[in-house]
Amino acid sequence: MAANEHEAKMAHPRMAAGALFFDVDGRVLMVEPTYKDYWDIPGGYVETGESPLQAASREVREELGITPALGRLLAVDWAPNGAEGDKVLYLFDGGELPTDLVEGIRLQADELKAIRFVAPQEIADRTIPRLARRILAAIEARAESAPVYLEHGQAPGDLAA
Repeated sequence: MAANEHEAKMAHPRMAAGALFFDVDGRVLMVEPTYKDYWDIPGGYVETGESPLQAASREVREELGITPALGRLLAVDWAPNGAEGDKVLYLFDGGELPTDLVEGIRLQADELKAIRFVAPQEIADRTIPRLARRILAAIEARAESAPVYLEHGQAPGDLAA
């Protein structure tokens, strides 16, 4: 196989990274974007030369105006999208946000309308199914201290079910 044929077969996925933050009651920080009709988590696309962890940190700083240290990887999700092609999404543990950081949040007004801490059982009511599955799987991975691999927000064994 010629090099250019091999290159043509290789995936060139878009990558995005986000962070899960929690309050003392175990609720997840969600954001209401100005450009989507559902709630999301802080994060965004990985830029050229940037690692997924660096991208998550940058996006949190840009969107929320805070710079908390991000912890370990919670989930990797293979989630291709018809409009955007192949995508790989990374979720990192932002831990429990202290009150002073929550009070210091300043939303990026052109991107975000609001934030809210949401109980895990209410996440599916606020967002699209694949994102809800991804967040809930990441919460479970956090409790088990082991990252999880997902496809469209589901463990591969669950896809056949």
